[in-house]
Amino acid sequence: MLMPIYGHMRANKRRTFLLFSTYILLFLAAGYALGLYLGEPPAGLVLAAVIALVVMLISYYGGQNAITAMAGARPVSLEEEPYLYHTVEGLSIAAGIPVPRAYIIESDIPNAFAAGRKPDKAVVAVTRGLLKRLNRVELEGVLAHEISHIRNYDILIATMAVVLAGTIIFVSEIARRSLWYGGRGHRGRNDGKAQALVMVAVILLAILAPIFARILQFAISRQREYLADAAAAELTGYPEGLAAALEKIAGMQEPGGRLDSKALQSLYIVNPALEARGSAAAAGLFATHPPIQKRIERLRSM
Repeated sequence: MLMPIYGHMRANKRRTFLLFSTYILLFLAAGYALGLYLGEPPAGLVLAAVIALVVMLISYYGGQNAITAMAGARPVSLEEEPYLYHTVEGLSIAAGIPVPRAYIIESDIPNAFAAGRKPDKAVVAVTRGLLKRLNRVELEGVLAHEISHIRNYDILIATMAVVLAGTIIFVSEIARRSLWYGGRGHRGRNDGKAQALVMVAVILLAILAPIFARILQFAISRQREYLADAAAAELTGYPEGLAAALEKIAGMQEPGGRLDSKALQSLYIVNPALEARGSAAAAGLFATHPPIQKRIERLRSM
């Protein structure tokens, strides 16, 4: 099992490099198109590059704190939550990574996520409902999944993907609005036909950029969920624990509830917007996770 898992890890790293390159190129294209329409292409390109760099630095160094704050998670000590702490500690030692800090979200909906830019700066957050509703082997399966994300550096990638996708959407929205407000003030360097072509390009970019950004973000999330499931099964030596936990958790989500934040959906082990009536609802191009039933089937086939 070791070689297939690490082979997937290497393949995912290559895919991630390509996806982030596409993010950056798309972001720069949005800035250039906006500058072209306003009559200052270099200025638009430079502005997009500066914003992209600032966003990447902020997401790298401050993404973890932003995520835990958005989720309403608080740190807990060994004295407060010994059961959680010792389970995280044992799995971290088995995975060969520093023990991440434990966080609790005071929600009865069972779910969990991990965050952090590298293993020695990571956190694992679980809801109160997860601790109450799962037995020990199920909890170990869930925590092993999150620790696998940390070991594989998935969380840094996922965090930056969320931020970069949001930034592309923001810039494309500016481009769209500039058609109505900014275009009137540009210097008229182009004739009417050229202006019309640029306008069409900006419209297409404004429409397609956020769609493409979401596709890339969700593609990263889906592939890495499968890998983390497999790595968790390897770590615990008991795939059924995670399979049973996913079955239980999937039927207890509350779309529109406290955990259902669009910005964080892809980070949780199960999408908080998942309908209780079945995992098939999670399928599709814009799904943040693979279908639960497929994840369970893969685990039980190990």
